Amino acid sequence: MATDAPPPSKETHRLPTTEEFSEVQASAEFAELRRSYRSFAFPLTVAFIVWYLLYVLLSNYAGGFMGTKLVGNVNVAFVFGIAQFVTTFLIAWWYARHANAKLDPKAEAIKTRMEGGA
Repeated sequence: MATDAPPPSKETHRLPTTEEFSEVQASAEFAELRRSYRSFAFPLTVAFIVWYLLYVLLSNYAGGFMGTKLVGNVNVAFVFGIAQFVTTFLIAWWYARHANAKLDPKAEAIKTRMEGGA
């Protein structure tokens, strides 16, 4: 059975020391990586939690509104519920694009330097 995964690397990498980890953690490069991650993940997490809680609160306290029929037997609650799934997948897709474009190159540069490749 063939896979698209490359074979495991035969290269050995040196293990960084505790001091090297501390230096990297204190570096501007690592701070930028952490800032880039947090500036994306935290606002989206808060926004999604607010969106989810809005759905739950409306379901509990605005039954008349949520029961409003839009098309046939499809009501507002059903549309909001489906939107929760769509939102989840869109955020995951958006994060993957963000990580590939912004986070992974920075993390790979740090990893390469730490393992002695640069």
